[in-house]
Amino acid sequence: MATTGEAAGNVPRPASKVQRPTLNATVRHLYVHIPFCARICPYCAFYKERADPAQTQRFCEALLSELEMLSERCRLEFETIFFGGGTPTALSTAQLDFLCAGLGERTDLSRVAEWTIEANPGSVSRRKAALLKSAGVTRVSLGVQSWDDALLTVLGREHNSAQAEASFYLLREVGLENISIDLMFGLPGQSLAQWEETLQRTVSLAPDHVSAYCLTYEEDTDFFLRQRNGEYRVDVETDAAFFETAMRVLEAAEYAQYEVSNYARPGKESIHNRAYWAGKDYLGIGPSAFSTVAAERWQNVCDYRSYSDRVLASSSPVASVEKLTPATKRAEQIALGLRTRWGIPTEWLREQSQRDEFVELGLLREEESRFVLTPRGKLLADSVAEAFI
Repeated sequence: MATTGEAAGNVPRPASKVQRPTLNATVRHLYVHIPFCARICPYCAFYKERADPAQTQRFCEALLSELEMLSERCRLEFETIFFGGGTPTALSTAQLDFLCAGLGERTDLSRVAEWTIEANPGSVSRRKAALLKSAGVTRVSLGVQSWDDALLTVLGREHNSAQAEASFYLLREVGLENISIDLMFGLPGQSLAQWEETLQRTVSLAPDHVSAYCLTYEEDTDFFLRQRNGEYRVDVETDAAFFETAMRVLEAAEYAQYEVSNYARPGKESIHNRAYWAGKDYLGIGPSAFSTVAAERWQNVCDYRSYSDRVLASSSPVASVEKLTPATKRAEQIALGLRTRWGIPTEWLREQSQRDEFVELGLLREEESRFVLTPRGKLLADSVAEAFI
């Protein structure tokens, strides 16, 4: 699960050497990883591949089969569903219909309060958008990234700004009332003026939610190689200025920053992501997807062909299983909780001298028996969290 998908991880191990995770729980959150993309972006480290039309229907059948396998081992009472990728809307309208209908046939969706799908502007059609609305999807996360066409070219995106705006209005026209626009800053060659213009144009569309992420140079990406070779570079001070600009512009437009990279209108925070940040149990189906239930976390194989072969042969797609200790779970709750506006309970930071130091530095403050990051602390969120775990 992720505010935008699941990252590729460990090299898949042979299924025979991986013990199935033990399950006996009620799970309320589902992540579905759909790895297909029309074009592979040079900065993206999530598991993704160009779609093979001959394999995609079989893959959809495998997703539903994996869900059936899991339903035999735990109670599925989903309150949130998140389709991430990849580009879920790279599937055809018929395949999305098959997948959404199949979920409804295999699980009780009456409790679902939020159903999100990630979409790229280049893969949204009116027919597809209308199908998603009728199927029960309530929220769309639209991967705009920038309103500057030159920067979109640098990012390797398949859409331009005009297509992105048209896609936004199309989603509104079919009745989707909860739309998030995803943006990126710290891009190669991006100026502060370009970033502010992107933010202002976003605000003018009045989306319900905005995600604003700083570009990171992840291993196994083209951008990482170019950064390592000196073609691209990270400028910490400039990135901080981008981040401060996002907070200023979006909060002035009445978007509350409820997590370091996420802003929402009242009542439009992502329920799915909030559950993830709070350390709730969740299931992930599809290749590379992670699941965490009770004291176990596991990841599926990072190849959709192998994944489909295993599941359709009634074999486990799990590549690795990790036992989570109470200390590990608490450390993750601290790291994720500090990134949110709700912070963490005061008693979780037991080392008083250390927490007092961060308060004196103006990075933390105490509010109603909870510690939260200050605006300055948000600039250093990862470093602050690391100090306590």
